[in-house]
Amino acid sequence: MHAFLKLSNAIDGLSRFVGRHVIWLILASVTISAVNAIIRKAFNYSSNAFLEVQWYLFASTFLLCSAFTLLNGEHVKIDVIYSHLHKRTQMWIDAFGFTCFLLPFTGAVVWFSFPFFLNGFNSGEVSSNAGGLIRWPVYAMMPLGFGLLFLQGLSELIKRIAFLMGLIDDPTEKTEGKTAEEELAEAIQKLAEEKAATANAA
Repeated sequence: MHAFLKLSNAIDGLSRFVGRHVIWLILASVTISAVNAIIRKAFNYSSNAFLEVQWYLFASTFLLCSAFTLLNGEHVKIDVIYSHLHKRTQMWIDAFGFTCFLLPFTGAVVWFSFPFFLNGFNSGEVSSNAGGLIRWPVYAMMPLGFGLLFLQGLSELIKRIAFLMGLIDDPTEKTEGKTAEEELAEAIQKLAEEKAATANAA
């Protein structure tokens, strides 16, 4: 079981790495949207590429961060009854859900979406909109995003079983820390301060 826990820790580390870096795509999407609006108003020019890249980035963020969201227990769920149950009962319910629903579903999506991505990649499929983008990069987000979610579901299942065996503490207990939004805001502020310091030095 200790080998499985090491695997779980590695998967958790991967999900954190991806989640903390992919969140920058939100900033990129907002920036592109603002620049597109300014160009359209100021120069009466626009392109479908600007619009498509925005939803490419949004789709990528949504899919790639799903594993990070599961790691932090932030997926929407109805827990009116669940929250009042004994902790071990909750763990059994989670283990059942991961085994019978999450893992089979995400595995099936990866299985069926990967050929879809390959077809788009091999054909060089391009958006039918004028000035549109190639489609395979956003198609790749389906097997990649659900693959990461599958791995995180496996990690969560391992942790639930380890808890039931008395090997680890409650894996659902949250420790107080900075949110992803707070971390992003701090990173942006730090970047701005570094640029200001560089400009002053020059």
